[in-house]
Amino acid sequence: MFLKKSLSIFLFLLLAIAWGQDNRQAKLEAQRKQLRAEIKQINTLLFTNKKQKKNALTEIEDLAVKIGLRQRLIKVTNEEANRLTQQISVNQRTITRQEKELKDLKADYAEMIRYAYASKSAKSRLMFLFSSESFLQAYKRFQYLKQYAAFRKKQGLMIAEKTKALEALNVSLAIQKQKKDTLIKENRIAQNELTGERLEQKERITALKKNERSLSRQIQKKQRQIAAFDKEIQRLIRAAITASNKAAAGKNKAVFTLTPEAQLIGKNFTANKGKLPWPVEQGVVTLGFGTQTHPVVKTTKIQSNGVTIATPGNAKVRSVFKGKVMQVFSFKGSNPGVLIQHGNYITSYSNLAVVYVKKGETIDAKQAIGEVFTHPTSGKSELKFSVFQNTTPVNPKSWVYRM
Repeated sequence: MFLKKSLSIFLFLLLAIAWGQDNRQAKLEAQRKQLRAEIKQINTLLFTNKKQKKNALTEIEDLAVKIGLRQRLIKVTNEEANRLTQQISVNQRTITRQEKELKDLKADYAEMIRYAYASKSAKSRLMFLFSSESFLQAYKRFQYLKQYAAFRKKQGLMIAEKTKALEALNVSLAIQKQKKDTLIKENRIAQNELTGERLEQKERITALKKNERSLSRQIQKKQRQIAAFDKEIQRLIRAAITASNKAAAGKNKAVFTLTPEAQLIGKNFTANKGKLPWPVEQGVVTLGFGTQTHPVVKTTKIQSNGVTIATPGNAKVRSVFKGKVMQVFSFKGSNPGVLIQHGNYITSYSNLAVVYVKKGETIDAKQAIGEVFTHPTSGKSELKFSVFQNTTPVNPKSWVYRM
């Protein structure tokens, strides 16, 4: 009974350890694969066409995006390798303990077999029964012989099961060691690539800083353009709220007065937080949401109400959720864009070359609304994507699946 219980506990712990390891390991592996895919996309989208001429600042900004992804890849790979190291250590200790227990179990079983062999003859069993002092004692001895035979059978099965479990653990350990070796090799390659990219970045920054005043002016000009663009988007949203609420006799100027249908769309939009599709089929975020340090001039901060996504040339842009086209806009010095209302949420898609939709049109999720503009000089295709709750910008990464 004790041995059976011990085996059950062992198998339970083995399964629990395996499940916990597989669950976390699977998440890390998924992250690692996603980061590798993003780096591959970055190389394809930003670094393939060497003939296209970018300004020096843009080149450094693009390189900073790739370096950031590479650093995250190394960090995730390190964590994955470290967890494997821990699991290998646990498995090795478990194997050592289980080998000892299996050895003891086999020794006990061998002793039992020797005893059974010594008293296996029918005459011995009969003498054991007939020497009973009463019928009750004879019955109990008969039951004992039956139980003993059954126990021997169970003991043999337990040894077979424990041996099988130990073999499985050994196989798992070998796979883990092989995987760890592969991760270490991958990380060594990634570290070398990161070193090269950092050296290139340092050389470019050094060259740029010779004309630091011009560099600062470029960054400030770019930031002013971003700020002006974001301000105009919010102005359009406020104007739309005012017009909508006036038609609905609503008094609040900061939020939409919604019809029951629009309220339902807004609730469904909220329910899909973290699950919305990407606004393009292929793309990598090159500028995040909120305030961030500039990759070249560390004393300079960049503020963005959305994200910038590098895409293939002339990529189709699609709505991330069903809604209504609130506005097709175009500001001085910028390419066209589209605002789509989803109840009390608005999504913004800008830097388009072509727009497929019109104001007031009802849009389905994943419906194409235009094409991303491709810069003729640099060859870069970038979509600027934002999400607003009424007039308040929110981080698209919290809403779009795996952004």
